[in-house]
Amino acid sequence: MTKISRRNFLATTACAVAAARLGAQNKGNAAVSLSLPIEASGAQMPMDFVGLSYEIQQLADPSFFSLKNTGLIREFKALSSHGVLRLGGNTSEFAYWQPTPSSPEPEHPKTREVEGEPKAHYYAVGEEAVRNLAEFLKATGWSCLYGIGMGTNVPERAAAEAEFVARTLGGSLRYFQIGNEVDLFDRHLRDPKTWNAKSYLDEWLALARAISLKVPNAVFGIPDVASDITWLPQIAEIWPSIQNPPHVSTLTHHYYFGGPATNPEVSIPNLLKPATMAKVQHTADIATGAANKVGVRVRMTEGNTCYRGGKPGVSDVFASALWAADYSLLLASNNYSGINLHGGTGKSVANSVGGTLPGDTMLQQQGLNPDQIASHPHPFYTPVATFGSEYMLEPVAYGLKFAGLLCGGTFLKTDLTEKLQASGVNATAYAAKMPDGKISVIILNKDADRDLDLTVSFGNAKSGAVAIETLNAPTLESRQANITPSAEPGKIQNGKYSLTVRKASGVRLTAKG
Repeated sequence: MTKISRRNFLATTACAVAAARLGAQNKGNAAVSLSLPIEASGAQMPMDFVGLSYEIQQLADPSFFSLKNTGLIREFKALSSHGVLRLGGNTSEFAYWQPTPSSPEPEHPKTREVEGEPKAHYYAVGEEAVRNLAEFLKATGWSCLYGIGMGTNVPERAAAEAEFVARTLGGSLRYFQIGNEVDLFDRHLRDPKTWNAKSYLDEWLALARAISLKVPNAVFGIPDVASDITWLPQIAEIWPSIQNPPHVSTLTHHYYFGGPATNPEVSIPNLLKPATMAKVQHTADIATGAANKVGVRVRMTEGNTCYRGGKPGVSDVFASALWAADYSLLLASNNYSGINLHGGTGKSVANSVGGTLPGDTMLQQQGLNPDQIASHPHPFYTPVATFGSEYMLEPVAYGLKFAGLLCGGTFLKTDLTEKLQASGVNATAYAAKMPDGKISVIILNKDADRDLDLTVSFGNAKSGAVAIETLNAPTLESRQANITPSAEPGKIQNGKYSLTVRKASGVRLTAKG
């Protein structure tokens, strides 16, 4: 691979930005009128839709999720007052339950070492970490999806861990997830000749039933596949044949736009183009169809912009905020119960993918020095970045937070996005009736070139005020994001409200009546 100097990299980027701006000057604004209905007949977006995903290896440090970690508590609360923390990831398959500090490490089965998968380095999760986690959840107001390993676990250990976790977390525990990315077990943990959705369910039932004997009211999510969404309808077909099945509340899957960081297809234009969300819609159709057969909802429990730690210049910039907002709202409008964007410390995520982040290699090849590399969040896609002892929300988190402004609302079934894209602008829109009866709409202008002149009719409202909040940054490539409320509300005149939604920005409008 050709080594790119930092100077040449910046010069190339500047030329690309200048060319984009020149193109924008040659295009007029897109003009669109949207009419919002009064009645809401779509999916309801749960109050706790917003979520984060962490490697369960973070529990190897009992002080991470604890009352002592005030900076992390602050950022969780800033992101959502009713969020859902998912603990799992690749490292969950190499964790073992250690009920006391003196409990011996169990024997482990042999596994195959595969590039991109965690090495067979085992570590303990103990009672102190779980007790601290319980206090952390109470301090943040969040609940938890707790991952228990399947790949190298046995029913007795799984049940002992689940019993303590359920007793300690109490009402903060939403459900247990047994196994992580089980569709990939044939790569390093199971025989590829025999591993499939049916053999997975056989193993899962042994673990889940052992847990249910210790925790009679245990609830589970399944199957947490990495990418093979066809496992969900396969399980839905098998499920009715299982006698007295454990209580499953959710079908789960993961989603990463692309990867790894070295893949040139992982770019801002590709991340934001309409075809990307069309593929997401296809996945959602398959997942929700399976969930309907089982009588549950779907949750995306781990995902982000780019697998194996994210890509600098894509995952850690404002473009990821627009992607996160669009992705979240698309799933919410398809009756998902929530999403969990993956993150955590650079060390834990690097351990989960074999020990290194491909994004770091890219930055080294671009000639950046260690201090410049360290100025990026690690992993590059993490919603909450760790810089020494400090924590901060990254752009992707602001997109998730912006989408969360519709939590509690019921979606209006409309063709808003189709009308926007018919104008030639790359934009999407989602509208909901909020619990207080107000109509709220989020418009995401993902276009790098064109502003959007928008006129909105809020049902039968002929007059009244419009509250305005904006998701913005200087450019798509900015390493920052903001959610800014307008100092003055807009006014509905003659039943309509007009504004310009700037390129590369998002706007939320709420008719106050």
